[in-house]
Amino acid sequence: MSPIAITLLITSVLFVLYIIVIYNRLVNLKHNAGMAWSNIDVLLKQRHDELPKLVETCKQYMSYERDTLEAVMRARQAVSDAQQTTDLPALGQAESQLRLGLGRLFAVAEAYPELRASDNFRHLESRITGLENAIADRREFYNDSVNMNNVRIEQFPDVLIARMFNFGPFRLLEFTEPEKQDVDLARLFRGP
Repeated sequence: MSPIAITLLITSVLFVLYIIVIYNRLVNLKHNAGMAWSNIDVLLKQRHDELPKLVETCKQYMSYERDTLEAVMRARQAVSDAQQTTDLPALGQAESQLRLGLGRLFAVAEAYPELRASDNFRHLESRITGLENAIADRREFYNDSVNMNNVRIEQFPDVLIARMFNFGPFRLLEFTEPEKQDVDLARLFRGP
């Protein structure tokens, strides 16, 4: 074999290996974003299962707060619907409504000392608060994974491989400014 043929063969092999490395990195990023979404999905499901228990516990003590309890359950259903359709903008809105509803529920619960003293309520409140924190952490991880994927599929030379094999961008889980603001607990105690 001539030196030119050997050089062309080595160059071709290196080029194919380089394409394989890029392709495998893109596959890894795509699956990381999918895994990150699955982590959020699991936590949303856990919270979805805990909320009826919390509402039922509150019903035993809060006979006059039906609107608050119903608002939490409506928001819970909206989150579930958006989650099932993977509608990220709708999920962001539903999550905000649920967060507000839970804030109202916990604020209203302050007026019921027997409820606050209930072991079941304290356990559920702690569990849901923990799930809320975990969801926030996983949402951040998801957005990081999506961002890494989206940047990588736009960078050269990865963009060529991404287009060739139909790697697409993922949508970030975003919230509007009002949805990101803290719940005003003082206002919730006073009522609308």
